[in-house]
Amino acid sequence: MKSSSAIGNAARAEAEAPAADLTRIRSQGSDPLFVVALWIEFDGGAYAGWQYQTNGRSVQQQVEQALTAVCGTAVRIHSSGRTDAGVHAQAMVAHFKTSCLLPLNAYVHGVNRFLPRDVAIREARRVADRFHARFSAQGKWYRYRLYCAAVRSPLRDRYGWQIRKPLNFSQMEEAAHFFVGEHDFSAFRGSGCTAKRTRRRIDSITLSREGDQIHIDVRGSGFLRHMVRMMVGTLVEVGMGKREPADIRRLLLQKNSRETRLTAPAQGLCLMQVDYPPELLKVESTATNAVKQKTHAICT
Repeated sequence: MKSSSAIGNAARAEAEAPAADLTRIRSQGSDPLFVVALWIEFDGGAYAGWQYQTNGRSVQQQVEQALTAVCGTAVRIHSSGRTDAGVHAQAMVAHFKTSCLLPLNAYVHGVNRFLPRDVAIREARRVADRFHARFSAQGKWYRYRLYCAAVRSPLRDRYGWQIRKPLNFSQMEEAAHFFVGEHDFSAFRGSGCTAKRTRRRIDSITLSREGDQIHIDVRGSGFLRHMVRMMVGTLVEVGMGKREPADIRRLLLQKNSRETRLTAPAQGLCLMQVDYPPELLKVESTATNAVKQKTHAICT
């Protein structure tokens, strides 16, 4: 056991140490110093979803294993949300804490060397200490792709939903307007949804078409399980003439409706973007430039 004088000397040494040395001391402590955010793109076709699953491979598992290989220590990441089996992402955001900050390129090029071809880190940033990929998010943008064609397209089938008959595009646009605003989306959540609150805000829903392809872009504060896919399925039913546009308003008002609704297949859905307050994406550290330059040397 150290004597009280030895402990006191150690405390004084830390208090009197210059900034670079203090970082060295703190980086060996139990409290992480740095928060790193990752923007991840993946093809979800071969995965049971983002989150760890007992019944198959998950994207989270692949990313954590690759980060662990590069960082030399176990890394646990926290994402902006979950995606279902088969759903894709252009920009899933996840963060982790570390006491050893590597050059940011190492979290991109280095980690990608250990990832399968259908998953890639597209960007890495050191962010504010209070940043959280899920709880700091202000909104999300999802895109659903579908195409109207009598004959199946194997290439487009991987990232879209084939509709064999023409759709009434103007009726679908009219119906989509009923989703905009804050509503109780109980009628548009899948079985197994554990969310305690079912009110969500839809900021916009835009339909666009090019040839036989239709994109449905949905932006909002957050989404329940299967919510976007059920919204899209209901719009397709309107386009097929199986529903009236005003049915959307009725379903929202009925809340826990047991009425059967069409759920669009997973492969057409892609998470395009997650929005955050700009100030959280900037480093909020009092460290000097000298400390930043020496961080990698301290870790090694």
